[in-house]
Parts: sequence; structure tokens; C-alpha cells
Amino acid sequence: MAETPPTLDSPVRLRLLQRYRRLDGSILRLLTWAGLNWLRANQQTVNALNVFPIPDGDTGTNMVLTMQAAWDEVADAAPTSAGEVAHAIAQGALMGARGNSGVILSQLWRGFARSLDQKAAVSAAELADALAEARDTAYRGVVHPVEGTILTVATDVAEAARRAIDDGATSGLEVLERVVAAAEASVARTPDLLPVLREAGVVDSGGKGLYFILEGMLRAAYRLSLDQPVVPGLSLPELAPGDLDEMIEPGQDWEVVVDFRPTASFDMASFHQALDALGTSIQIAEGDGRVRMHIHVPDGTQHAPVDYVGTQGTIIEYRVENLMIQPGGSAAERPIEFPAVGPDDVAVVAVSPGTGLSRLFAGLGAAAIVEGGQTMNPSAHDLVQAFEALPCRRILVLPNNKNVILTAQQAAQLTSKEVRVVPTTTVPQGLAAIMPYQPSGDLETLASAMERARTGVRSGELTTATRTLEIDGVAVEQGQVIGVLDGRLVVARDTLEAALLGLLEAADAGQAALLSLYTGRDLPPRLAAQLVERLRHAYPDLEIETHRGGQPHYPLLLSIE
Repeated sequence: MAETPPTLDSPVRLRLLQRYRRLDGSILRLLTWAGLNWLRANQQTVNALNVFPIPDGDTGTNMVLTMQAAWDEVADAAPTSAGEVAHAIAQGALMGARGNSGVILSQLWRGFARSLDQKAAVSAAELADALAEARDTAYRGVVHPVEGTILTVATDVAEAARRAIDDGATSGLEVLERVVAAAEASVARTPDLLPVLREAGVVDSGGKGLYFILEGMLRAAYRLSLDQPVVPGLSLPELAPGDLDEMIEPGQDWEVVVDFRPTASFDMASFHQALDALGTSIQIAEGDGRVRMHIHVPDGTQHAPVDYVGTQGTIIEYRVENLMIQPGGSAAERPIEFPAVGPDDVAVVAVSPGTGLSRLFAGLGAAAIVEGGQTMNPSAHDLVQAFEALPCRRILVLPNNKNVILTAQQAAQLTSKEVRVVPTTTVPQGLAAIMPYQPSGDLETLASAMERARTGVRSGELTTATRTLEIDGVAVEQGQVIGVLDGRLVVARDTLEAALLGLLEAADAGQAALLSLYTGRDLPPRLAAQLVERLRHAYPDLEIETHRGGQPHYPLLLSIE
């Protein structure tokens, strides 16, 4: 198999021009398979094109999984018309879309298929029209389009296809050759359009992914291999494994949840202060005249919170659960218990990256959890399945990640249920947003209340830098611990403790009232306890709570209120 494209006037290319003069369903299936495989071969190259040097480079993964879902729809199908194949591909991409890049890719396929409706085969001119409709549909699907992204590449591709037709192209191969060259040039100039790319020294990852899909199609037409990436794949570093034998931190022996109706003299500040003396992992939600209290307490004191709450109001129900020993395994392995919702209730579906965080969401009222977060965004299909499994028709979604919001919005359009997306971009925002939730509430009123609640916290993230660069005025060396505050890189230090303190200083934590720490999967409990002790000395007036989150890649997530 030749590994160089055929020359312009070679007999091979002349035969290929005739073969690809019109694209039928079989050829479209071949090109889709090729685009998927070439993208997969270069997946880690796309993943590495992160603006921030953080281990969430998932654009390549999201686009591969979206393309895989698209291919699965036609992989075993008998040859049919180009229009039927395109619609099947679009449907698979819509349901399998993951992350912002995957959603936009699915919209490109959707517009492409719409243009090919009822067509048995596609001429060069019709291919150009389809690429234009793909671009237009993708732009319509984004509320605030940003240039210097995959959208810009889609525009340049469509314009190149139209120029090819104006220049006399009569074969789909000629169009494909022109659009691949245009996509490559468009990706190269994305840093000129988006300053954050230029500052980070990278091109747009979604645009690069689209280029690889188109290049894979052209390579298949040229009969070139699809298994050797252009640039060797880059692996993302993991944090060093922690001491995972200690699944329960000291003082986290029992979980107590109490629902009660408070007395007229009930004072929330005094209530929280009293609970702080009893245990940790305190969560309080109120609404419709009732309060739910969640707390973890040491062994031997599991009934103290119930007794205390009894002095503050009328207990409706309570649950006391042993976190030390569970039938069939440790506390971390036991199934998550979700609250029951009725047909007339409003349910919450939350996206969560860790088991501990999932338990917190469930304890605060989430009726379903969809696993996902950094490095592995859920698909639209995953979310739709969660919607359809619930007995109620009204649903609120907490994406808890900026790269899941578009997917959640697309999933909301793919179900017959009434779904509202609360655009939480971080886990701390999601935990704040769920506080006003009550299952018997009005959907729109709850959505508005949760939207307001999410803005009441500042979100911090600590992780390990995956490469060396300077961004947001912060010089970063690969391997350093970096801190991100509300989506902005603010600190890079050599140790987790130094980065944590630097992040809190940037957040002006001395003026805050509450700091909640969510420990990652690989952070040893002993180290977490040492960090908390250090923070208590540095911020003696700051109330500090710790929760085992279990999220990968990020040893600490922070909520600052």
C-alpha cells in the first residue's frame, strides 16, 4: 500500500476521480469508517491540545466516542442510499455526542444529513451544499459561537468546497482534497483568532479533530494506511497512587440524615454551629417548611445528631448508616441509595466524577447519577437513559462540568420529558445548586432558584500540570501542582500544600465563611488530614469541612463561600 498520495495527473488519481465522482451509501460508510479510525489513531494528539495544562484533555476522546456511535449505526447495515446512511450516522452522533466538541460534531452530521435527504448518491456540487448546511446547523446549535474553534474550521471547509465547485470540480474526491487542505490551514490560524490559544501555544483541539476526520476520509480514498498517527500519542500523567487502604477517615464512621420541621424559633446559624461540634461532612437543605440535615459522626455518637435535631423541631424521618462495615464490602463499595420520586415530582439528575460526590448528591436529593466528568464526559444517550428510567416527567439536570452543558442541552431535546438544564460548570456549583431543591416544587421556579444558588460559591481545582507553558500570567512547569479558580489558572507550586495555600490566597479565603474540600481518589486520607490541620492554622476563623469525593486526576476540589 503506497504511503504517498497519487500525483496530480497519475493514472491512479484519474481512476480515483471517476470512482468518487458520486458518493453513494457504500462510499459514505467507507469514508465515515476511515474518518473514525484516523481520528482514533491521532486521538492523544488532539487530547494534548489543552489550553490549560491539566489532565482533562478529552476532546479527542469525546470526538472518537461520538464518531464511534455514528459508525455503530451503519456498521452492519446493508448498502443503502447516501441520504439514508447520512441520517443514520447523524442519529448515532446525536445520541452518542460527548462534550462540547462531540455535540458540535453531531450537529455538523445533522446538517450534512438534512442536505442529503432522499438522495441516492451525491454529486460534487451536492457535497459542497451538504458541507455548507453542516456548518450552518452547527452554528445554529451554539448560543454564543466563538471563532478560532471547530466552527471556524467548518466554515473554511464549506467555503473551500464551494470554491472547488466554482473552479470546475466534478468529483467528490476533488472537493475532499480541497477541504482537507483548507481544514489544515484553518486549524493553523486558530491561534490568530482566539488569543487564549496563542497564549497557550496550541491550536484548537476540536478543529484539529475535525481535520483528522476529513484527512482520514481522504487517506482512505487514496488507499493510505489509517493506523499510524501523525504525531506519537501523548499520555496524560496520573497522580501517584495513594494509601487507598484507609477508606474511611477518622470521625467519618456513621452517616446520619434527618428530615424535620423546625420550630418557629429555629436559628440556622446556631444550628450549623452545634452540628459542627458533633461531626463533619455537614450538608443542610431547606424548603417547603422542612429541613434536611446530613452529617458524618464518630463511632459511639451516631444518635447524638438525631437527639439534637429533636430539640429543634419535629422529626419527620431519619436514617443512620454505618460507614465502617457494609455487607459485601467497604463503605466505598456499597450501592448508592437514591431518594424515591413520584410521577408528579421533579427529579434531579446529576453528573458526578466520583463515588463520594455521587453519595453527596444522592443525600441531597438527586434521584439519578450519570457518571462522568474530566477526561470522560457522558454521552447524550447516557443522559437520556437516566431521564427515561425515572418515573416522573419533570427533570432538572446538573452537568457539573463546562464540557457537559451542551450535551445535557442536546439530551433534553432528545426526550419527550420536560427537562431543564441548570448550567453548573463545576461540582461545587452543583452541590450549591441542589440545596434549594424540593421534589414537590415547580420546575421553572426550582430551576431559577438552583441557578441563583450555583452562583453563591467559588470553585477551586488542584491537579498536576501536564506540560510547561505560561498562561494567565502564571509560569507553569510540567509536574507542578496547579490551582484553577473559577476557570482561571492562578497558581503553580511544587507541592500540593503550597498550591492549596496559593489558591486560597488568590480566592481571598480570609474573607470567606466556609471552605469545603472534596478529596480525590488518590489522595491519602492522612495527607488530607494534614492539609486540613495546616489550613486551620492559616485560617483560624474559617469553617472547614472535608468530604471524600473520589474524583480522579484532581486531589482536591474546593468550594469557597
